[in-house]
Amino acid sequence: MNTPPRSHFSSDVQGSAANAPKPLAGWRVLVPRGGPWGDSVAATLRAQGAVPVIAPLINFAPTEDLPTLEAALNDLAEGRFDWLTMTSATTVDVLFAYRAVIPAHTRVAAVGETTAAALQAVGYKVDLVPEKDNSASGMADELLAIEPEPRDILTLRSEIAKPVLTRRLIDAGHRVRSVVAYRTVGVPVTERIAEDVASGRINAILVTSGSVAEQVRAQFPHIPDSTIVAAIGPRTEQDAARIGLRVDAVAAKQTIGSLIDAVGRFTPKDPS
Repeated sequence: MNTPPRSHFSSDVQGSAANAPKPLAGWRVLVPRGGPWGDSVAATLRAQGAVPVIAPLINFAPTEDLPTLEAALNDLAEGRFDWLTMTSATTVDVLFAYRAVIPAHTRVAAVGETTAAALQAVGYKVDLVPEKDNSASGMADELLAIEPEPRDILTLRSEIAKPVLTRRLIDAGHRVRSVVAYRTVGVPVTERIAEDVASGRINAILVTSGSVAEQVRAQFPHIPDSTIVAAIGPRTEQDAARIGLRVDAVAAKQTIGSLIDAVGRFTPKDPS
């Protein structure tokens, strides 16, 4: 029995893909968060040819009312909530640290793609991400459209977050428990990373939230013009502008993929 000649098409395609130019080849990109989320972003950057530099700029400190948080997470595990709302990726760090259990029937709303990606990176589901307005108000709009009847909702937030979502949901008749999950604190970078930013050896800095923008501005007071500062969306760009942080690129969509694409539209410049 004659064996037909094996086609070289598949291997040729694979070889072409492997040899395809990578848009961020040679770039060194600062990733401002660590943990599973930071690892996921780093992997995406490597696939584009970049060298990720993971340098967490923010972390969370425990809430000053731990008993209230722990009671809420126990009630969450026991299935007492119809919805859990998450307005930052840092809140995901709290859930992960507590190994919080989210029952199958409890739906999860994430304020934007960064928070959704953080949830998925540690194995949690995501049922709702606002399509247009990635803010607490935008989340409220979509939740109220989905849930016209009163529901039991747990909102986890930072100490400094304004209770916009909570107020809107309560005003609409929902039963809301609003709990402070954490306090945001800055994390000083190493002297080496600070020097790399100041010298221009870091080609791009990803800015994924207003809190990250504050730390970038505070810890890197002299960012060379050659370094691309990229914001994950218009709201983060506005937060950066308020504190005097220059932004060179803004993601078309509030996703990490879109943020990296925005960086890729630039050509690395000589810091000299």
